[in-house]
Amino acid sequence: MNVMQDDEQLIERFADALWLERGLSANTLSAYRSDLQGLSLWLTARGEGLLSAGRADLQDYLQQRAIDGAKPRSMARMLSTMRRFYRYLLRERVLQEDPSARIDPPRLGRALPGSLTEQEVEALLGAPDTTTARGLRDRTMLEVLYAAGLRVSELTGLVLGQVNLQQGVVKVMGKGSKERLVPLGEEAQSWLERYLREARGLLLGTVQTDVLFPGNRATAITRQAFWQHIKRYALEAGIHKPLSPHTLRHAFATHLLNHGADLRVVQLLLGHSNLSTTQIYTHVASERLKSLHAAHHPRG
Repeated sequence: MNVMQDDEQLIERFADALWLERGLSANTLSAYRSDLQGLSLWLTARGEGLLSAGRADLQDYLQQRAIDGAKPRSMARMLSTMRRFYRYLLRERVLQEDPSARIDPPRLGRALPGSLTEQEVEALLGAPDTTTARGLRDRTMLEVLYAAGLRVSELTGLVLGQVNLQQGVVKVMGKGSKERLVPLGEEAQSWLERYLREARGLLLGTVQTDVLFPGNRATAITRQAFWQHIKRYALEAGIHKPLSPHTLRHAFATHLLNHGADLRVVQLLLGHSNLSTTQIYTHVASERLKSLHAAHHPRG
């Protein structure tokens, strides 16, 4: 068996272990595989493999990535993948020493998430044509996305049993298979009730399924397809700023903080494990406060 085949087997064992231990999503596991496969390919060209690589080899690889134009955030993710992989090999006693130890991560600027104003959110929510079944579905999805601060993948994966309209909450399965209950609010709840009453049956036809938001062929609409819908509705609403699949999630957090919500409450609603992940939104909210102060304070 050659080095590439050995590396591939190690990568698959590592991915299987992550799935069993942490319940990571298929997309996250695919990213780990891709990072390690790229490293393996580069090492093989130097006559090395993942097991024989030393600290200098890994540093050279990161340096080459930087020369090739990789951004600091991408390189930081690559280093994180290396560290997790080699810690796994240490734990399994495949290696006695971690070659990724003592490698300094690249410095990252604190990126502020893009968001929308409350007026822009209203325009976006009003863009779908709710006289059609698909338009009513899309309006409801946008309302739930904004009201509950969900990730797009969490939204598209919802099934009927996760929504409790009597209590007005949705049970969300987040990263690492962690569950959280999030309030829907009256507006989103009202749209959900109308969607279930008027549109879902038309989209499903004769198919029996518990998928909440079906796309083509009565299967759950994909996050990629829904993201394309969001971009189209944004253009129709006259929104031309850069958007991401998390734009409404960012707006959810920022608008809550702007209206006085406690940071730890926002952390729970977003499903963040660490408060530091949520704190980035305080920077966005503080910019809003500064602009209000400048506009309305006599000495602004």
